[in-house]
Amino acid sequence: MILMLDKPDYFLNRELSWLKFNLRVLKEAQNEANPLLERLRFIAITASNLDEFFMIRVAGLKQQLEGGINKKDAAGLAVEEQLRQITEASREQVKKLYSYLRIVLRELETQDIYFLPVEQLPEKSRDWVGKYFHNTIFPVITPLAVDPSHPFPFLANRSLNLAVQLKRGQGEIKTVFIQVPGVLPRLVEIPGAGKRKRFVFLEDIIKTHCGVLFHGYTIKDVTLFRITRNADLTIDEDEAEDLLAEMEKSLRQRKRGEAVRLEIARPSNRQLAQFIKDGIKISDEDVYEINGPIDITRFMKFADLPGYEHLRYTQFSPARPADLVGQDNLYAAIRTRDILLHHPYESFEPVVDFIRQAAVDPQVLAIKQTLYRVGGDSPIVQALAQAAENGKQVTVLVELKARFDEENNILWAKRLEEAGCHVIYGLLGLKTHSKIALVVRREDSGIRRYVHMGTGNYNDFTARIYTDMGLFSANDQLGADASAFFNVLSGYSDPPVWNKIIVAPLGLRQRTYELIDREKGFAAAGKPARIIAKMNALVDKDMVLKLYEASCQGVQIDLIVRGICTLRPGIAGVSENITVRSIVGRFLEHSRVFYFANGGDERIFLSSADWMSRNLNERVELMFPVDDPGHIKRIKDILELQLDDNQKACVMKSDSSYRRCDRRQRVLNSQEVLLQQAHLASQPPAISLQQRLKPAYRHDE
Repeated sequence: MILMLDKPDYFLNRELSWLKFNLRVLKEAQNEANPLLERLRFIAITASNLDEFFMIRVAGLKQQLEGGINKKDAAGLAVEEQLRQITEASREQVKKLYSYLRIVLRELETQDIYFLPVEQLPEKSRDWVGKYFHNTIFPVITPLAVDPSHPFPFLANRSLNLAVQLKRGQGEIKTVFIQVPGVLPRLVEIPGAGKRKRFVFLEDIIKTHCGVLFHGYTIKDVTLFRITRNADLTIDEDEAEDLLAEMEKSLRQRKRGEAVRLEIARPSNRQLAQFIKDGIKISDEDVYEINGPIDITRFMKFADLPGYEHLRYTQFSPARPADLVGQDNLYAAIRTRDILLHHPYESFEPVVDFIRQAAVDPQVLAIKQTLYRVGGDSPIVQALAQAAENGKQVTVLVELKARFDEENNILWAKRLEEAGCHVIYGLLGLKTHSKIALVVRREDSGIRRYVHMGTGNYNDFTARIYTDMGLFSANDQLGADASAFFNVLSGYSDPPVWNKIIVAPLGLRQRTYELIDREKGFAAAGKPARIIAKMNALVDKDMVLKLYEASCQGVQIDLIVRGICTLRPGIAGVSENITVRSIVGRFLEHSRVFYFANGGDERIFLSSADWMSRNLNERVELMFPVDDPGHIKRIKDILELQLDDNQKACVMKSDSSYRRCDRRQRVLNSQEVLLQQAHLASQPPAISLQQRLKPAYRHDE
């Protein structure tokens, strides 16, 4: 069966699939149902995603090719062909990106928000800009000459730069670089326009006034450009005596990676462009001429412009979790029953309180927790530090290799160590991506363990914009598993036989195979056989083959995959029983939820792991069951609701393209419905919980 299904035509390339996901994000900027500044934010998110894609994925493919590796992927594409198709798709996406940006900027003008070149400002405003340059910008910038005594300078990753051509009389042309300072606001507001808001780009001010830097020379041309560099870190953990020090060293090297993309303003001076390309050693196919402002990720913060709330999503306050309505004592509530949390619809505050209360509770003896992406001023880290200072045994696994959060995690690790916490950095060669916290408490009945596990990070900021699920439990078996799990991470303990949790890389893949095989058996026996799997990415080839096998056996499989999906649905005789949809909306769909009909005895698991090879083979991940029948029904209802979404969902066709769902019968935005449900469920319990969680579908005739 596997040999019959293992054909390149049955798989999609992961990188091209990701680019299609990013295009779905961009299309939210085209959706006029979204508020105007939120559309601008989607444009910035798309640009930021592209930056990371080039820094990691494209850079990795280029390294393979340079190393003589040109092997084919599951879809039959060699590395060289992947890079060719990526370039083609990326160029088309960049065109759309700037096309949508121009549309949004024009619409912002109807709201009296303008982005203007300096030359279009009235004289009084140009005078103000001149003073701003001399008083604020001039003391900060430094021109960098390039000549025999000044070699081509190193220009940092994603820094914005001006290349200036100079000439004195009939002498030769000189070239100078000016880095646009990141310490100053990129968008400078011009005062004195009344209710109107007028902004100019910092680089335009520098371009207009930089002549004062070069007395005796005439400026021939000025070109704006930006370099994207390889930002992937390579750590030899076997040779690293001090992982913390090795990470700090690698972070310094990240800014100096090889160039993988050059963005240059259009129209560009050909001679100047060639000078830059030669200096950074980049080929023509990696040059992107930009018809608009370069680096539009800066619009991310601009979308929060004060005073324009009507141009953003309506503010909401996360509801009190339905399982905690009427409960005043968090730990007492957990002792009574498992507590299900659904963020951001329900507040993340109980998770913070779980650690915060443990830090000051004299009955708490120990706290153990994994931290992957923590965020800025983390209340959880503060509570852990306070717990250690209060004399409790605190063990924290801080994952130093969380991409682009490494520096932040190093700072937190040092602070926790200073407070007296025992900080560990995980297992050799593996990232610890699991989300688990354990509180050990002395009670009248003896020692009791309280556990929180979830699908998302312990990050109070992202918990307001990422959809995730979590579970509190005082179940003895889960508590024993949690203790054993931390012993494996912190010591030399062999993995035990787990009671309930499933752990990667030892067991999660095999257990998932068993669950899929069990559905095949139920289908053969004529019993209910269905899989609903929600995740961020489906890439692992063997997992795709397993799903194809199940489809061939008659198992109905509905996949909700936000990002990359290399499985091709709807292939006759292979995947005709599989549907794939992606939901892109106000909140980033982040939860990993797995439903199995199980012959009528329904089972649901939550997990930190996507179905990617890295999650199943190279990371410490957790999957855990949801046992409460009420929780199982609630989660299944949420999954069914998302399968019915026809506003923010796109369905993949067998040719790998995505189409919007049929909107003729009703209008259903699953994220909006879940917001409504959470608000209703947080009300005082005058009606039953199930009634409060009843789906609130809106039908349009």
